[in-house]
Amino acid sequence: MASALSSSASASSAAPQSTRNFNFLHRLCKLVVVLCFLHISVTLLYYVRSLDIRSAFVRNQQQRNRDDGDPTGASTGPGSEALYNGTGTPKIWKNCPQTSPLLVGPLRVDFNIEVSLELAAKQNPQVGPGGRYRPADCRALQKVAVIIPFRKREPHLKFWLYYLHPILRRQQLDYGVYVINQEGDETFNRAKLLNVGYAEALKDYDYGCFVFSDVDLIPMDDRNIYKCFGQPRHLSVSMDKFGFRLPYNQYFGGVSSMSKEQYLKINGFPNNYWGWGGEDDDIFNRLASKGMSISRPSGDVGKCRMIRHERDERNDPNPQRFNRIAHTRETMNKDGIRSLSYKLLSKEKLALYTKITVDIGKP
Repeated sequence: MASALSSSASASSAAPQSTRNFNFLHRLCKLVVVLCFLHISVTLLYYVRSLDIRSAFVRNQQQRNRDDGDPTGASTGPGSEALYNGTGTPKIWKNCPQTSPLLVGPLRVDFNIEVSLELAAKQNPQVGPGGRYRPADCRALQKVAVIIPFRKREPHLKFWLYYLHPILRRQQLDYGVYVINQEGDETFNRAKLLNVGYAEALKDYDYGCFVFSDVDLIPMDDRNIYKCFGQPRHLSVSMDKFGFRLPYNQYFGGVSSMSKEQYLKINGFPNNYWGWGGEDDDIFNRLASKGMSISRPSGDVGKCRMIRHERDERNDPNPQRFNRIAHTRETMNKDGIRSLSYKLLSKEKLALYTKITVDIGKP
């Protein structure tokens, strides 16, 4: 009898313990379910919010592109048509490759053919008013202003436009061509006209690279890219005029390029070289004084042809050039883009170039 009572008491004490364990597990499971629900809810909330943020970012980026005149925006500019994939949705815009796949290498340059502005415009329908172009299927890596000092050289300009626009387009540049025309019959001043081109081009667009080119020089290889590099670039390395050789190591004439930062570092170009010669050596001295060196393409890639011509009137050799070159370091900080003065007479956006006519004074 005593044994039966003991067994009954033991079973009675075990039952409440089992119940307590079950209740504890039940509450624990409910807590886990609640935590899982909260986790899922928070995850969904953040996911929905991230979709809104990404959507807002895309809309904002598209608006910025439209404001900047980017080809991916709704508004179109010269040579920058908006691209669509056939569904009304703009294509994803990608940077152009470092090396353009459109380049063909060595070119035949013939000055005996008949050219005209109409012919040059016909073969370059993608180029917009003012000589503006940008690639139609990728974002150019550089924004380049090509600046040409000019006076009474219309036949040469026709050849330049005829040959250079196809080259520049194949190089996939976002570029504009500026012809800086010196008004009047005063002595020609090449370097000051280049300074004017720099100043006027920046009024149109946020160019970061500037190519300074004589109107009578045509590259013979489109792998000679008209863009800027880590150091100032001399592009007309081997001219037929010099037997396709560099005349001397310090030579920086013909065609060259500088980034905006490089140009400003030397205070631009001198304004006081009136007549032929000297300004290129002055520019070289400016670069050297600021610790910069000149980069060049190879002699084969850097070949170019010059249109033969007599020296222009009012562009006689500058008798003061050697004395001025000798004092570049003393004068460069006070003579340059920061001291530039000129009178803008007209600015015309023509079919293949922007013509800027200026009065730059006299010696």
